Amino acid sequence: MSTSPSRGPKRPAPWHGCVHLFPGQGDFSVGALTRAARAAHAARATRSDRLNPALREVFEQVDEVAVERGLRPLGPWLLGRQPPTGRELAQAATGSSQLALFGASMAVHRALSASVGAPTAVVGVSFGEIAALTAAGVLTVGDGARAAHDLAVVLSSCPGGLTLLGCSEQSARRLLDRTGAPDAVVAVVNDDRSVVIAGPVPALARIEKVADDTNVAAVRLRLPFSSHHPALAAQSEVFASSVRAYALSPARVPVYSAVAGRRYRPDDDLPRRLADCLVLPAVVPTALRKAAAHRPEAFFEAGTGDALTSSARRVLATSPAPPPVHAPLAEPDFPW
Repeated sequence: MSTSPSRGPKRPAPWHGCVHLFPGQGDFSVGALTRAARAAHAARATRSDRLNPALREVFEQVDEVAVERGLRPLGPWLLGRQPPTGRELAQAATGSSQLALFGASMAVHRALSASVGAPTAVVGVSFGEIAALTAAGVLTVGDGARAAHDLAVVLSSCPGGLTLLGCSEQSARRLLDRTGAPDAVVAVVNDDRSVVIAGPVPALARIEKVADDTNVAAVRLRLPFSSHHPALAAQSEVFASSVRAYALSPARVPVYSAVAGRRYRPDDDLPRRLADCLVLPAVVPTALRKAAAHRPEAFFEAGTGDALTSSARRVLATSPAPPPVHAPLAEPDFPW
C-alpha cells in the first residue's frame, strides 16, 4: 500500500483550502514517526521545526489520559532516546498503539496547520474518524484520546482479522464467492487496486491461498482483531455508549466520513456514527471525491504512513485538475 517518498511540496506560505486526511490503523509506523521527529529536530537550525512542538503539546494531553487509564506515558517513550519498535508498542497495554496513532495524527494536523494553513475540511477513515472529529473541534484532545482508548478496549473483544488484497472491490467480491467464505466481508475499499477484507482467521487463510493461486497480492494486517464486520453489532453498541459520555461541540470545518460516505450533519448521532465503523464498510473514494468538491489546493495525510495518500492520488487522478497529495511524515524533505 505504500509508495516511495516524493519530494516535499514547493508551496507558497500558507496554502489555502487544504484538506487533512486521517487514516486508520493499518498503516501506522512508529519508526516513521520517530525518524520524522529526529529529522525535524536536526533541521531546526536551518528551518522552522513545527513538528516536535506539536508532538510535545499533543502527547502532554494524551498522556494525561494514558495515566488515567493505567497506561505508561507515551510521549517520553515515543520521543525519547530509545523509542519502542512497532512490536514493542503492539505488545504494550491495550490501547497503547491506538493512543500513539491518535496522538501522532493530531500532532501532524497541528504542525500542518501552523506550517501550511488550517484545513477547510477533514476526512476520517475508520479509526481516523476520532482524530478527524477532534481536529474539527467536535471532541477535545483529551476526550478524543479517551474515545481512542475506549475503541481499543472494544476491539480487543472483536475476533478475527483483516487482510489487504491488491485488487478492486469487484475482484475481491468474486474472490470471496470463489472461496466460499460467507463469514468474510469487504471491510474497506481504499481505491480500485486495494481492498481490505474482514472475517474469521480460518476464512482469511483460505481466501489468502486462493488469492495467491490467482496472482492477487494478499497481506494479513498485523492487527489482532476484526472490524467493519456486521457480526460486531454488540461491540458497536458498547462503543457508542462510551462515546455518549463525552461532550460534543459543533464541527468548525466539514468532516467527511468514509463509513457514512458523506459529510456529517449537525443532526447526526455522532456516537452512533463512530460506532458504525465497527459494523459497516469504509469506502474511501466516496469520501475523497466529496471532499474534493471544496476545490482544495492540496490534500495532506495526518498520519505516519502514505497508504491513504497513495489511494487519494489514484482516486483523484481522474479529476480535471487533481490537487497534489502529500504524506509529510513519509517525505524526508517536507518543509515543516
